[in-house]
Amino acid sequence: MLRRKLSNTEFRFMQGLMALTDMFYHYVPARAKCFGIEPGMSVVDYGCGPGRYTVEFARLAGERGKVIAVDLVELALEATEKRLRENGISNVELKLAHGYDSGLPQGTADMICAVDMFHHVDPIPFLKELRRISKPDGLLVISGGHQTRRSIKESVASSGLWELSRETKRCMTFKIKP
Repeated sequence: MLRRKLSNTEFRFMQGLMALTDMFYHYVPARAKCFGIEPGMSVVDYGCGPGRYTVEFARLAGERGKVIAVDLVELALEATEKRLRENGISNVELKLAHGYDSGLPQGTADMICAVDMFHHVDPIPFLKELRRISKPDGLLVISGGHQTRRSIKESVASSGLWELSRETKRCMTFKIKP
């Protein structure tokens, strides 16, 4: 079970804080760029929130690439859709998740990005779903400031499904464990 799904009120509050932050700190494009998204990739933005990163991921994946923005909160997908329209982005599909079921086909993603959301999940069922929707050589990028890196690495390692392949100041990248 999810640790806790955001209510609509909590989502709106979070969205407002993010908008305020983005007015003063323009780090989203640089942070997204360091994840390693390349043109033509299939990228899942899991826990997309209001789509701040979705737009950047779509730009990086390019016209031949595809981004799937997944969230549990319908308001998040509505906000993401609005942001995509405002930015003229058309290579994004929106997907409402139900618990840990993303509804995506097996082997969908070259890369799954979980930005500032890992603290909301029970790691084992979440990481199992991410493994299922990942291509065999797919990558998982986790970037979050609400848990220590040590805690995230321990949670991911305990799943037995993913292993750390790269760590930078802005994110950790995991590959599927053989």
